[in-house]
Order: sequence, then structure tokens, then C-alpha cells
Amino acid sequence: MRSEIALSRIALTILACSVVSTASAQIKANPTGVNVNTNGATTAFITFGGLGDFRPIEAEWCGELVSAVPDVGLKCDPSTIFGRLPIRLDQSRLSGVGGFTDIMSIPPSVTRRAYQAAEAGQKSSFFYVRRFRNAATGQEQYVAVTCRLAGGGARVPFSLVDVAVKFNVETPILFIKPGEAAPPLSARILYNGTGRLKGRWEIVYPSEEVPSERDLLTEATLPLEERGTQRRYTELSRFNVFLPPTGEFVLKGPDADRIPTTTEGMYLVLLRIEASDDKEGDSNLGSAGAGIGVVHAGAVAGFPMPPLRYVVGAGSSELAETTESTQLRALSPLADAAIAASAPLDFTWVEGGLRAAFFRIEVRNAAGEDVHAAIVPRGTGMYHAPSWLLEKAGASAAWRVVALDLLGRQVSRTEWRRMTAELPPHAQ
Repeated sequence: MRSEIALSRIALTILACSVVSTASAQIKANPTGVNVNTNGATTAFITFGGLGDFRPIEAEWCGELVSAVPDVGLKCDPSTIFGRLPIRLDQSRLSGVGGFTDIMSIPPSVTRRAYQAAEAGQKSSFFYVRRFRNAATGQEQYVAVTCRLAGGGARVPFSLVDVAVKFNVETPILFIKPGEAAPPLSARILYNGTGRLKGRWEIVYPSEEVPSERDLLTEATLPLEERGTQRRYTELSRFNVFLPPTGEFVLKGPDADRIPTTTEGMYLVLLRIEASDDKEGDSNLGSAGAGIGVVHAGAVAGFPMPPLRYVVGAGSSELAETTESTQLRALSPLADAAIAASAPLDFTWVEGGLRAAFFRIEVRNAAGEDVHAAIVPRGTGMYHAPSWLLEKAGASAAWRVVALDLLGRQVSRTEWRRMTAELPPHAQ
């Protein structure tokens, strides 16, 4: 009888150990290792599967792993941590049933520390460790992905690490007159690996809802079920080019005559990057226990593509110093002019060649306090002040004109000009 009880206890112990073992092995990752650029940033698409009731908590990079007991898996040795995944680069999402899509964006500071550790005689590989927690039981699991130092060439996942879109003119925001042709535009792309860059240029009209940050991510950055759900806009042109493993490419924009300039307002030109096949960046859902099939993640990026803004209408794109022909000049009242309280007060100025949309007249009293301001549209060159302004401003005041663009930003301004009012005794 005692032997039967003992055998039953042994069986229960084995069963309990089996359950613990099964639970500890449930979360997997694919790929389990990636090559990373030693000399810069790297981004890779990683799938975790079998989460069950576990949820991701944080991610960090380190040089060595230690046992996570009493939790499950191997965690980072605290003395060898290189860094944590910045929140601004965390594009991870729960995906499917028990799956988790992780966009591992390694900043250059992490690979630099890993390289320095390798120079000091440590291993040339390091680890990306995701921590998961079961909210019900409090148990934690750690899953590690090996990062192998390499160049930025063909054996590194094809990923975008920096994108700058601009018109081929030196201006922060381009202002275009209605009906004028827009200048050429292009995108300077820094990347790792090699592959086909596929996608399209789109335009957002002034009356349309602007895209969200998620809409601007490359398609390869999204979980499989989210692909094809991003907001679409009017297509200007498409592109499909092969990028050799050189790390930099300048993508030509759509033809200038396809860029709309008829309706006044602010437009957005969008660079939309579609997912492409890339063996080094593939993630096998079956191996991770997150579904069936392979997710292609060529052209993955840890950041949204920057939109390019331009404005059709009045405004200024000038960056050069103001010349006599474009200078904003105050005309009247003249400096230190004596103005009778009963006389009409008109402020006048010369707009010059500035492409301003509005002009703001500002008046201060002798103490430097703002007492009045008014907005006048372009083309007027004059502001008729209210009759009470002189009395409010006092016997000694100052005024100036400020030129504003369509977005309300200052384009130019005049110097403060003094004026004197001949006020009746009761008003002084």
C-alpha cells in the first residue's frame, strides 16, 4: 500500500514537473538570431508566439545571460546591459492568437557598446531579451534573440534606418502660388542589407483627414493582419527599384506636373513603402507558434515615414537675407511725429516683395506694454486705427508692422517707431 502511495506521489511529481516544463517552453521567437550592423542602427522583424496569458513588459540588450530562476528562461546579466528599447522606437503589437510582433530597433549606441566589449575580449555576439509577465500568477518569462555583429551588407535584414524627404530647394516649408509648378522632390534613404524598394507616392489634399502615425509606418513594420488596412490617399506615382548593399540611395519623387497646386491650402506628400521579400528578414510564424506561414519584412523601419508639407497660396519660402526690393518698410506715422488727438490715425507700410499672407500692427505704450494689435490681409498696406487708440496708448507710444505667413509664422518685421500724441489735458 505504501509503495502504491509512493508511486502515486512520484507520478504526481513527474506530472507537475511536466506542466512546469511545458509552461516554461511556451513562448518562442523567430528568428532566434539576426546579423546586425556593427557601424550603425539595425531594425529587424521578430515574432513571438505561444504567449497565452503572458504579456510583454520590456526589452533590453546585454552581453551575457544568466538564469532567471525562480522565473523562466535566461535574462540579462545586470552588469552587462547595453541599453533598453527606446519608447519612441517601440512599434511592437500583439498579433493574432497568442502572438506578438516585435520590431527590434537597435540604436547605434548599443552596437557601439557591443563592439567595445568584443574589442575587450568578450564575445562578438550579444542578446536582445524580451520579458513577459503573467498578470494572474505574476510569473515571468524571458526570451532571448542572438544578435551577431556584422557589416551592413547583404546578410543583414533589409531595413530602413533613416529617411529624409525634401524638395530640391533650400526651404523648411515650400510656398507655391496657385497654378505654379512645384519643384522636383526626392527622398534620401539610409538602409541596411539589400532588396527591392517598392511603394508609391501619395498626396493628401487640404480638405482630407491627415494620416496617423501608424498610417505612415512602412508595411513591413505592421503585423500580418494589419497589412492593407492603412489609410490610402491619391496616388501620384509608383516605384520599384533594387537597392544594392551600399547603405544609401536617393529615390526620385513623382513628376512635378503631377503635384497639385490649384487649390489653396496645405498639402502633404507621402512616401508609402510596401513590404518586399527578404530572406534575412523573414519571420516563420509556425516556428514561433504564432500561426502558419512566413511573414516577409523587407524594408522594415522602426519609425514612420516623414510627410513632406507644402502650401499653395500666399507665404514665403525665402531663406536668403532680405534685400531692398523685398524689405518691409514702415511709412506713417513718421518717427517722433506729433499726432493731434482729433486727427485720424492711419498706419501705412510697404509690403515689398515678401510673400506674406497677413500683416500685424502692434502698438505699445511708454512702459513697453502692448495696448493694441490688429491683423490686416496682404495687399492693403494700411490700417485705420480706432479713435480711442491714442488715448489708450498715451502721449508717447511706439508701433511696428510684423509680416506673417499662411501658418502665422513671422516672416519679417519693422523696427519699433515712436509717435507722440497731443492729448487733451484730461487724457494725459
